[in-house]
Amino acid sequence: MPRASKRKSSAPPNPSPSPVKSSAALPGKTKTAKGSDRVENMFYKYANDGIIDPDGIMTLCEDLKMEHTDIRILMLAWKLKAAKLGYFTQDEWKTGLKTLQVDTLTKLRKAVSELEKEVNTSSNLLEFYSFAFRYHLTEERQKNVDMETSCELLNLILGSEYRSQVDLLINYLKIQSDFKVINLDQWVGFLRFFEEISFPDLENYDDTQAWPTILDNFVEWLKEKRR
Repeated sequence: MPRASKRKSSAPPNPSPSPVKSSAALPGKTKTAKGSDRVENMFYKYANDGIIDPDGIMTLCEDLKMEHTDIRILMLAWKLKAAKLGYFTQDEWKTGLKTLQVDTLTKLRKAVSELEKEVNTSSNLLEFYSFAFRYHLTEERQKNVDMETSCELLNLILGSEYRSQVDLLINYLKIQSDFKVINLDQWVGFLRFFEEISFPDLENYDDTQAWPTILDNFVEWLKEKRR
């Protein structure tokens, strides 16, 4: 218990002195401060020159017992609102971990493991799916993602849910020659196609609607394969 400060003899007695504020009297603030310190210490464990770079992310993946290609690492980047592929800034780390309500590696491992459930809701999937595209725009003013990366992302994000459609679309994208890159409109169109179009009959696909040309071509290719 901290001692009260000495008073001058001329000071009137105080029958009910105010309690001295100490860390013991402010458990909430102390807990928050300790949590903030742990988050900061975690950041510096993986950071190099003030930022978590690809090497730091690899080490983080090892500590999380995950491969660096695990989709949950991409989901973590989404929760951190990471702006640059393969890098986490200190502000992104602190804000993101606060959002996740974690301040230890054990808690982070558990939170990351639960991200798939969070992403696979209608309200979050489009946001995460669009983030994944923008996250791979690595150059200033870049608007398109190369075909190989687009195919890898399609498989990573949508492969488990739409296996047949994804496999066929990736096959088509690799053999077609009309498009070398994918833009955001096409990217979002892929998800909409998987969610809305009956497969494999394609009966409700209407090419008079505002589908990207690349999907019109894909549907024509599928129909040709059946003939």
